[in-house]
Amino acid sequence: MTELKNNLLDSSKNIAWTIAQAADERKAENIVLLRVAEVCYVTDYFVIATGLSHVQLRAISDNIEAQVANEFNQHPIHIEGKSEGNWILQDYGDVIVHLLLPEERDFYNLEAFWAHAEKIDFQSEMLKPIKGSNI
Repeated sequence: MTELKNNLLDSSKNIAWTIAQAADERKAENIVLLRVAEVCYVTDYFVIATGLSHVQLRAISDNIEAQVANEFNQHPIHIEGKSEGNWILQDYGDVIVHLLLPEERDFYNLEAFWAHAEKIDFQSEMLKPIKGSNI
């Protein structure tokens, strides 16, 4: 049973990482992955990112949908807030995406609310050298 759980978490992590990369491609800021599997029964990961305008949030959201569909043949179970564009939520089951304008991100402060979850800073992880490389 533990092996199955680990495989599911690895799959969720791959989807979360793809989502973070897709957000980064559209210049999302402050991208954070929260591994909430141990503290939340609803999902395994949250991906939280900031966009600077309604148009940018929609572009980030569209790119995430395209990348996840392309790489995993998976579509969001539910999407909220895309027409308003202040806070877009995409529910992929094992991964929930929160795309927020800076004001909403500061106000709702999801990272503080889920402070007991494992935080993975996407930008810091991207800057780490690859094992075996000379970088």
